[in-house]
Amino acid sequence: MPKSTSSSDAVKQLKKEVGIAAAKRVQSNMVVGLGTGSTTAFAIAELGRRLSAGEITNIVGIPTSFQATVLGKQAGIPIRSLDDVDRIDIAIDGADEVDPNKNLIKGGGAAHTREKVVDSLAAQFIVVVDQSKLVDKLGTTFDMPVEVLPMAIAPVTRAIEKLGGQPTLRMGVRKDGPVITDQGNMVIDVKFEGGIDNAPELEKTINNIPGVIENGLFIGVTNLVLVGELKGDTPSIREF
Repeated sequence: MPKSTSSSDAVKQLKKEVGIAAAKRVQSNMVVGLGTGSTTAFAIAELGRRLSAGEITNIVGIPTSFQATVLGKQAGIPIRSLDDVDRIDIAIDGADEVDPNKNLIKGGGAAHTREKVVDSLAAQFIVVVDQSKLVDKLGTTFDMPVEVLPMAIAPVTRAIEKLGGQPTLRMGVRKDGPVITDQGNMVIDVKFEGGIDNAPELEKTINNIPGVIENGLFIGVTNLVLVGELKGDTPSIREF
């Protein structure tokens, strides 16, 4: 087997293991925030399996994206909106970067606005990642996404450049034109040379720019991180 295929299979297995581990923390009668992305997809599938097997009952899912809605329905999880519930007991979501303080960059799937709403409301927010997503400093391996009203792309871009960022409009893959979010907005990916020095301050500053809907910095939101790691050839789950 080619090395690249073997490596890809190992990462997929890590994502599956950590997604299942998070899903096992859900108990009957819970309202569950359903995150977006490849790792969370495994958690949603496991929740569906547990429901079908009768291991848990009477849960409902609050999706963070169209993808999460579809996967939740396919798994047999009753889907509700925030209008229908008065609480979220637990949210399970992935991340593109996690620093030692459990702060995150999210938004690789352009769903960070809805994710931040749901994840911030949860009594417990669990982040599921493989070991490649751990960083010493945010912004060193993944650019910070910013969701922007289409009419404000030009002024927001100029404002971000004044803050020292290097913004790029995210373009679609295998389609012409920019990525459009579930809310009908556009995404700017912002690179900061050397990473982000003061993420809590930058989160507020970016969100105060008129035309910005939300950015991908998640500061002080995470309760628990489950990390899938390989020890030799054996997948393991580490908590922090």
